[in-house]
Parts: sequence; C-alpha cells; structure tokens
Amino acid sequence: MRTVEPGTPCWADLATPGLEDAKRFYPQLFGWTGRVSPQPEAGGYTVFLKDGRSVAGAGPPATRDQVPIWSTYVAADDADLVATRVEAAGGQVVVAPFDVLDQGRMAVLADPAGAAFSVWQPMAMRGAELFNAPGSICWTELVSPDPEGAKEFYALVFGWQAEDQPLGPVTYTGWRCGARIVAGMTPPLAELPADLRAYWTVYFAVEDADATAARAAELGGTILVPPYDNPAGRTAALRDPQGALFSVTALA
Repeated sequence: MRTVEPGTPCWADLATPGLEDAKRFYPQLFGWTGRVSPQPEAGGYTVFLKDGRSVAGAGPPATRDQVPIWSTYVAADDADLVATRVEAAGGQVVVAPFDVLDQGRMAVLADPAGAAFSVWQPMAMRGAELFNAPGSICWTELVSPDPEGAKEFYALVFGWQAEDQPLGPVTYTGWRCGARIVAGMTPPLAELPADLRAYWTVYFAVEDADATAARAAELGGTILVPPYDNPAGRTAALRDPQGALFSVTALA
C-alpha cells in the first residue's frame, strides 16, 4: 500500500451540487469509472478510478451556498494539530476536524488570503493510488496575491520551505517538504475571478492538453486559459459545466 508522507498532497475531490453531471463529465474527459459509496451518510460520495486505482473523488457541497470547487488534501499525522496551527498562524478552520466513517479524519481550512484546502489524517483510506499518469493528479498549486504571507503561513502549518525561481515575468515558488518539492505557488497571472481571492488548483496529467481542452468544451465545460507551454509541459486551465476550476498538463 502506498503511504503518502505527512505534508504531501495526497488526494483531491470535487464538492459540487451537480454531482450527477460530474459523474458524466469527468469519466468522459479522463476515462475514469466511478464507485459510489454505499453508506447513506456519504451523500453519494463517488471515488473515481483510473485503470482500477483511485485517483480523485466527488461529493455534494458542505453548505448550500458553496461554489463548486476542487479541494486539495494534504496528508498529516494529526488533523486536529494542523487545525490548531492554522488558527495560530492567522488562517481559518472552515470545518472542524471530524472522522469520515473509518476512512480518515479531515478538516477544511483556509489560509489568511482565503485559499481553502483540506487536511487528511489517513485511516483505511490513504489517498490516491495513482499519481503523475494520464488521468491522475500530477501537481497542486496555490495561486495567491500574497506570496510572502503564504510562505510564513505554510511553513508554520506544514513545515514547508519555499524555494523561489524566476519564471518569465513572475517568481514561481516550489514548496519543499523534506527531500521533495510537493507543490507550487504563483501570483495571479491575470485578474482573478470574482469568486476567488486566492485558491489552490489541482492539475491532472493528460496525454494531450489541446485535445483534452477541446473535449472539455465539447462536454459543456469552459476553457479558462487555452493550452500553453511551460517547463512542466503543456497546460490548460478549465472549468467544468458547474464552474469548478481545474487544470490539465501533458507532462514534458
């Protein structure tokens, strides 16, 4: 069983009022199959599989007015301790730590700039079983108008070390956790949508970013940023038919 190191993004899921539509859109886009949780209290929570391995999830929104959103989950040994650190560092505990059946313990948190993320203390469910392959998570990135504040916050919460590098006109930050860079951060490259002050975005690997973006539009989604080349590969930013933001990358 693959164990995700504490401080490492381990899972992503979609909270959406359009769960049935999500179960149509994403399998057609990424070749996923859906496995719906049989427990009534799970609210139809669906684990998406690629080649039989879990890659991401989708479920109903936590609150009636929540906008559809992809959430990044960071693995931790103690979700309650992480929530305490978040408050001490000036962030917000949006949903206090709670047990997800026998699967794990989680909390929904936000950094001082408003970027929401979740923490996952694994029990039966460790996280995704496939990474960096087409149809699975390959990267997670914070888009924030306050990079300096974010560096302080995430160092206090997860012990991440920020490593800056120039990328064209902006400074790109890699988050180091132990021996690896586990996530990234960039300032907004354009005016942020009104419903997002700062946000974490999930990247899924694909064979062909141009074909995937075109297919997303055919299926009722929106191309937010058309495919472009970068050091990681070729990337596009998309919204699903309900408006949830995600990105795809054909890895170089």
